[in-house]
Amino acid sequence: MSIFRRLRDVTMASINDLIDKSEDPVKMLNQYLRDMEQDIADAEVAVARQIAVEKKMRQQYEDALEMAERREAQAIKALEAGDEELARRALVDKKEHQQKSDDFKLQYDNAKSNADHLRKQLGEMKDEFQKMKNKKDMLVARAEAAKAQKQINQAMSGFGKDNAAKGFDRMSERVMQLEAEAEASEELKGRNRSLDEELEAIGKDDVDEELAALKARIARKE
Repeated sequence: MSIFRRLRDVTMASINDLIDKSEDPVKMLNQYLRDMEQDIADAEVAVARQIAVEKKMRQQYEDALEMAERREAQAIKALEAGDEELARRALVDKKEHQQKSDDFKLQYDNAKSNADHLRKQLGEMKDEFQKMKNKKDMLVARAEAAKAQKQINQAMSGFGKDNAAKGFDRMSERVMQLEAEAEASEELKGRNRSLDEELEAIGKDDVDEELAALKARIARKE
């Protein structure tokens, strides 16, 4: 198992463990993503180093191969000039550079293979990270919905009970009391009005009698 896959497995195990203990999933999920981003950043550094080794081996391989080809051309040129000894020396140096070229080619192939493998693993890490981001969005939405449902359930559990219900009962009694007081007040007002009417009637009777007396006095004078 590669170091990146082990790193991913450890990260996922930590995520699952912390989710079980977490009181705020949203905050914890954001922290896990930050941790994964840091892991990817570290992996990118490692991949970049391996790519640098690959490029270095390639450059050394190409330089050695170029030098070997140059020495062969120089040996041919020396022979054409009739200098066999110089041609021999050029071929000896060519052989040395050819050997270096073969060695660097082997190292380059290994470095390239490692770099390609690490590139692939880094791509897998980034894909996994994107999946976790998408999953995080879904989990956050579910967490928010669960919180809202919990708040509503808590509110509903006390809705219309205890203090509220007792308060409504008290207010109902108070309304009944006010209605009774209003009814009593109306009755009292009716009684007072009847008394005033009686007193007024008495007053009217006196006036009528006095009016009749005055009429009688006038009649006698005539």
